[in-house]
Amino acid sequence: MNVLLYNLVTAAVLVLAFKAAERLTPRRRFPVLAIVLTGLVIGGLILQATWHGAMDALDSDPSRGGWWRPLTSVIMQNGGVVGDLWNVATIAVIAAYAEWYWGRLAAAGLFLAAALVPRWLDLLVGDAQVSTEPRNWAGSSGMTYLVAATLAGALAVRALRTRRVRDGLLAVAAPLVGLATWLAQDNAHGLMIVEGFVAGAVLAALVTERSRRASPAPAAAEPDAVPAAGGPAASGPAAVQAVGRSAASGPAAV
Repeated sequence: MNVLLYNLVTAAVLVLAFKAAERLTPRRRFPVLAIVLTGLVIGGLILQATWHGAMDALDSDPSRGGWWRPLTSVIMQNGGVVGDLWNVATIAVIAAYAEWYWGRLAAAGLFLAAALVPRWLDLLVGDAQVSTEPRNWAGSSGMTYLVAATLAGALAVRALRTRRVRDGLLAVAAPLVGLATWLAQDNAHGLMIVEGFVAGAVLAALVTERSRRASPAPAAAEPDAVPAAGGPAASGPAAVQAVGRSAASGPAAV
């Protein structure tokens, strides 16, 4: 029963983050990064099925050395058939939304950071409990949850700017539930959601501010000016090259 409750709550937290990602209405282009990351995870499953020593060689067991382990452990899976299918499906969906909103290169950087930074944070704050649980030595879910939560953080910033209460409530639901699951269940996925939300909010706020500063002041309209045949130019901050986005409609895909 405890395992079932743990899994249901873990899934619910990601669903909340996914709903927040949907509200950002990103530009939908072919999600190259999502295809690549999903292929890596599937490749990891094939490797596990064909090489019995794959988990021992590639997981992030702290008792074993190897600089590669933080990177390779995220393509190993240890959640059983249902958990493995869940991880494949969720990384495909979340990677697509992250690529559409943050841009391809920025989203790739977020996934890389999600694989590396949490371990450093655990060491920084002296939290050895999370890193020594066998269930956290492998799996892509933590990385997926952290990146998904960055989209909730971005939605929270947009909600503050546009004063959309509904969006704001949806955005903060994921980290609040995540924090509760971390405290009540010692669920590391909840901690990932909180960390991702903070990172996403900070990034979105910085990019929005940079967009506003980079946007030139609108020129005064001529009294007799006639709009062009295509209509007036779209308003809003200029796109920021670093993440390929505009503050008006969200980051564009690279």
